[in-house]
Amino acid sequence: MDRPPLLDNKHWDAPSVFTPSALLREARRQKGIAETAAPAVCILDPDGDLVRRLRRSGAAIPFRDWPCYHTELDVFALGGRQVGVVGRVVGASFAVLVAEELIESGCKLIVSLTSAGQIVPAGPPPYFVIIDRALRDEGASYHYAPPSEFADGDPALIAAAAKAVSRLRQRCVVGASWTTDAPFRETAEAIEAAHAKGILAVEMEASALYAFARAKGVRLLCLAHVTNTMGQAAIDFEKGEADGTEDALTVLERVVTALEVMESSRGVRGLQSTP
Repeated sequence: MDRPPLLDNKHWDAPSVFTPSALLREARRQKGIAETAAPAVCILDPDGDLVRRLRRSGAAIPFRDWPCYHTELDVFALGGRQVGVVGRVVGASFAVLVAEELIESGCKLIVSLTSAGQIVPAGPPPYFVIIDRALRDEGASYHYAPPSEFADGDPALIAAAAKAVSRLRQRCVVGASWTTDAPFRETAEAIEAAHAKGILAVEMEASALYAFARAKGVRLLCLAHVTNTMGQAAIDFEKGEADGTEDALTVLERVVTALEVMESSRGVRGLQSTP
């Protein structure tokens, strides 16, 4: 076999037969729910820590007209605006599936915040990485873009986010990540190869989300919360106070506000809409 089947029969400019609009249409019909626009800004929360904290405090309420078969969408106030959050969207293919549905439902900007393992240290964990590019070691991105080593984020979104968090007490850096489908196959050789490329963190969603965003012209930014050294320390996976949600919400508020201002200055409307 000259190359893996993953790369066969890929026609990146051809439309898909199965579309998110069709899925959402039938989900609404089956569930008897109205076609209501999703919040203009939505957050993907793969770990689910944000959703748990917001629900426990009563800050989040369910978005009843969310038609996805696999997830729940909650709405909460962040910096004076209503934003959506979807928890436990773990892995590249799942993250892109939900992102497709959010955009089809009217979302204008998606921010993903996932926990990650440290590759090249930027200090002791925990800290945040604004992902500028992601190594494509997963499968979903190859359905959206031809083969390449990295999937790149939107430079304007990255620059705006970096400026927004530059004076926070929370440590935030800009750099590359390694997106893998197989967290329990992070071998010493693979880690060393990523380290040699200057990659800061390993996570499970960013390269697919960036490939999707570039292919569809979607506004999307990926952040990583570096919380661990892949279990190599005696005390690992410590995110900070309240499972890191206090710091995460602070970072997200600054980032979302900055991106909203940037979009408004470009004449892009819709980020301040509420469900």
